[in-house]
Amino acid sequence: MAGALDYERLAVDYAANRRIHPGVIAALIAEGDLGRTSRVLEVGCGTGNYAAALAETVRCAVTGVEPSGAMLALAAERGGGIVLRQGRAEALPCAAGVFDLVFSVDVIHHVADRAAFYREAFRVLAAGGRVCTATDSADDIRRRVPLSSHFPETVTVELERYPAIETLRTEIAAAGFDDIAEAKAEIAYPLTAADGYRARAYSSLHLIDDVAWRRGMHRLEAELTAGPIAALSLYTLLWGEKRPSSFGSE
Repeated sequence: MAGALDYERLAVDYAANRRIHPGVIAALIAEGDLGRTSRVLEVGCGTGNYAAALAETVRCAVTGVEPSGAMLALAAERGGGIVLRQGRAEALPCAAGVFDLVFSVDVIHHVADRAAFYREAFRVLAAGGRVCTATDSADDIRRRVPLSSHFPETVTVELERYPAIETLRTEIAAAGFDDIAEAKAEIAYPLTAADGYRARAYSSLHLIDDVAWRRGMHRLEAELTAGPIAALSLYTLLWGEKRPSSFGSE
């Protein structure tokens, strides 16, 4: 089993194999009420997939914060006018009250001090701004295809490291956010190649032993020889709002 994940080393594989979830992008735009004048911050932007997609689709101002220098370097290669800053979720390198939306996708389980992050998100949001955490519920984790279906050992690993949805709701509220809401983003699609799983471009595949990974790869590649696999990608989105009336309580 692999030890601590080295995202400096994994950056290239992530850039080559990770893709945006169209349901998440659609929700960020619609529920975040994004337009050309919106100011958006992605926390844990990685190689810039979501930041670039929002900047291209909405033409709004997007800033990405990411602790990994290697990930940021690949994000910078995308161009598109995205502002990139190296930093941690718990101490965002941003001024107070400047963003309309602060979001993260599949990042919150990596944050060591979630309470500090949500306080920081509250600080950097303008009055009326919203925070969105796209993560996986326990049900999402169990239903993933092919990650959970073909690599079942990842389920226990993920259930241990992903915070429960109810815990996150409590933490978001404790930071001062109101109107905590929950939504789902789910998409079924035909998986035609195993490249991302072969490259272990999903962190949980580094947290199971090599025997389990090779067993899952053998099954996955064998099934793909018969045609596409019906894959399933899911997220749970938690939203909170910084009401104008709470602006003075920072």
